[in-house]
Amino acid sequence: MYEPIRTKSVHSMAADQEVPHRSRAEELDTRLAGHLTALLTVTDELRAAAPDPALDDAAERIAEQVTRLRGGAYPLRAAPSCGDPARAPRLHRRARMLAGSALAVATSRADGAAAALAAERMEAHEADAAVQELATA
Repeated sequence: MYEPIRTKSVHSMAADQEVPHRSRAEELDTRLAGHLTALLTVTDELRAAAPDPALDDAAERIAEQVTRLRGGAYPLRAAPSCGDPARAPRLHRRARMLAGSALAVATSRADGAAAALAAERMEAHEADAAVQELATA
């Protein structure tokens, strides 16, 4: 009828092994670096669509924060896909959302430099999106 299990349970096998775990701070660093890297990518797309020295400066400052969070590893930066100015309002909205996500994580992590940069980028993209929408309306 019923044959007993002859092997060890997968649960007891997992309990016997040492599994490396990351601390909460390491997880927050990883998450913050990810949000900032995504913001950097959108910023690079915006720089191609609407060149602006302020965006150049912002991109470098974002890259510095990502480098700091990744222990000195500079973020990989892809070439922008196209420089279509019609995409700028959508890119500004996307950048604002990413900056908001980065701000939430930076605040949780108590990282003042990243929080200040994320808040600044949120405000800048909010203002730029409003200007872009008025120009197209």
